[in-house]
Amino acid sequence: MNRKFSHTTILALVMIGILLLMWALNGSQFLRLGNFQSMAFQLPELGILSLAMMVTMLTAGINLSIIASANLTGIVTALILTRFVTPETTGAASFAIVILAVGAGLLTSAAIGLLNGFLIANVEVSPILATLGTMTLLNGVAIVMTKGYVISGFPEAIRFIGNGQILGIPVPMIVFIACAALMALLLTRTRMGVSVYMLGSNPTACHFSGINNASVLLKTYLVSGLYSGIAAIIMMSRFNSAKADYGESYLLMTVLASVLGGTSAAGGFGKVSGLVIALVILQIISSGLNLLRVSNFLTIAIWGGILILVMVINYVSEQYQKRRTA
Repeated sequence: MNRKFSHTTILALVMIGILLLMWALNGSQFLRLGNFQSMAFQLPELGILSLAMMVTMLTAGINLSIIASANLTGIVTALILTRFVTPETTGAASFAIVILAVGAGLLTSAAIGLLNGFLIANVEVSPILATLGTMTLLNGVAIVMTKGYVISGFPEAIRFIGNGQILGIPVPMIVFIACAALMALLLTRTRMGVSVYMLGSNPTACHFSGINNASVLLKTYLVSGLYSGIAAIIMMSRFNSAKADYGESYLLMTVLASVLGGTSAAGGFGKVSGLVIALVILQIISSGLNLLRVSNFLTIAIWGGILILVMVINYVSEQYQKRRTA
């Protein structure tokens, strides 16, 4: 049994254990259909942002600007919607404007991803500094554009993305499943995916094998930016609003989900399936703590503690493996 499979199996067992624990602590209230539907609506936005974080971590990088990218994407989309959609706008015209607004938002997120990729790949700024700078820049731009206010009041077509259901399945969950499947295919069935893993494992060997490292990094951060934009569309449609500081607590959780799911902070290792199971675990814990009326601030502290614990466990495991192979 290889390391990847064993990690996924352990995560699945942990998920079952935590599910049973939260059931024991909350009783039948936790197993209500409404609670699971609520989790299905909440998980996708964090899940897509975590995919955006994971793909950069595979290259031994990080993207601290995913939340700021998502917020600016939502603001650009929201400004177009509120500017051009009026009560007199007909159904077909309203739908066309929604498509235009979403397209403009995704172009914004793609441009941010390319900016990050250019700084890291071509200017050779370290990922943490490049994306920290971009995050600060985007936060400032978002506040200037909105003056700190909330932009709200969107047409039904956009609200359906975050709140609608198809055959009883929440639309955000359908979008998340599609995004996870596409990411899995990208990483396991394409040349770029192989290059991402090689770059994260050994950038020097990757370069001498004929791979353009700069091009791989540029594409990686472009994908990360686009995924941040998709998460933004779900967030703004679910809340029916856009603001400069939405989802600030998500940044820690995307790193936690990636590391818990088996993505190595040193790059070169990680699977989408592990990330998905980790997200389900975190959502179960979050929902269970919420039903227990645990303070949100304490919950954030718990996420930080779990992240430290997982990193310590990974370090001990790596040291043990090195001693066995020595």
